Amino acid sequence: MYEPVGGDIDIEERRKRILDLLQRDGKVKVTDLSKLFGTSEVTIRGDLDGLEGQGLLQRVHGGAISNYKNYYNMTFHDRTETNEEEKRRIATEAASMISDGDTVIIGSGTTPLYVMRELKNHKNLIVITNSLPVAHEAGFNRNLNVVIMLGGTINLQYGFVSGDDAINQLNRYKADKLILSSDGVSSEFGVTTYHHLEAELYRRMIALADQRILVADYTKIGRANFARIEDIDKIDCLVSNHNANKDEIAAIKEKGVEVRIV
Repeated sequence: MYEPVGGDIDIEERRKRILDLLQRDGKVKVTDLSKLFGTSEVTIRGDLDGLEGQGLLQRVHGGAISNYKNYYNMTFHDRTETNEEEKRRIATEAASMISDGDTVIIGSGTTPLYVMRELKNHKNLIVITNSLPVAHEAGFNRNLNVVIMLGGTINLQYGFVSGDDAINQLNRYKADKLILSSDGVSSEFGVTTYHHLEAELYRRMIALADQRILVADYTKIGRANFARIEDIDKIDCLVSNHNANKDEIAAIKEKGVEVRIV
């Protein structure tokens, strides 16, 4: 149940808030939204129908569920700008856990890219990555010791490398820290990704790092995606946002994972 919204809001603002709730919770109910906004259930159904017509959600009996597939159809640049402020806060916190001289594996994704940008004042790092954008960003950092770009099969849309060649190269290394992102983080289903070809590479990254740091904005919490990477208890620390699903965060903590909320 949600706290009622005070004052009048227009249709665009109401629909924006509905999408925000969907991003956070994954589903909404017509009855709850009607009470939240102080409007009729007929009006809410109209909102949900309109949003479904734009491909932004999927209608189900009594409400709607998130249609997160539109996020995966974005360009990497557009994904970088989605929830930008939340990702920056996460990146700042994650970067604070990296020490000068560390060997750091940095996975692909937009939030790890923000972390790489936050490492500009760290010195003598060895960075290992399968992300073309992360490697490119690292190239501007004069304080780094070594940057190792894993070789393998390139996903041109999202700029990451995967496959046996990348895994075989990764197996040569050991890391102090891992900065990993994922498309879903669930106490029940663990850490999951939309890209199944990357899942095995991520498993090796987790196995080869002494401290595993998962960076995931609030929209990923409580989700389970196509390919499972590992159980959540294989992660040492999760960094996410204050508006992440509180029940799911509590369940993740019960698995022994340190959670940092920013």
